[in-house]
Amino acid sequence: MSQHPSLTFRLDPQSGLAPYRQLVDQVRQAVSSGLLRDGDQLPSVRDVVTQITINPNTVHRAYRELEHQGIAEGRAGLGTFITSRKRVAPDVTERASLEQALRDWVVDARRTGIDEETIGELMRSALRQDGNVRS
Repeated sequence: MSQHPSLTFRLDPQSGLAPYRQLVDQVRQAVSSGLLRDGDQLPSVRDVVTQITINPNTVHRAYRELEHQGIAEGRAGLGTFITSRKRVAPDVTERASLEQALRDWVVDARRTGIDEETIGELMRSALRQDGNVRS
């Protein structure tokens, strides 16, 4: 069990997302990317409040939501820890963003003259290089 890695929360007032939701999404992303792993400790509420000047209740709400999603668990007197042993699927916002980025990439590829078959080959190659896909 490790102490919390260098997880730095950021709030974007222009995002349109509630602050607690931004924290939840940042933890989900850190788990998905491997920055946070099973057993890692999240920063204390006090540390988060100091780091980004946020209401402690907002941090508590985010941590409760992470617990509800099965990504983290609170341990009395110890803190909040990542418990997700499986890959966290992207939420609706993340998925929409990824789909848009992929569509933009396909449009750019077609604009440069790459045909559909080659686009498919490039995708399969990228997936193999990622190492998370079984052929």
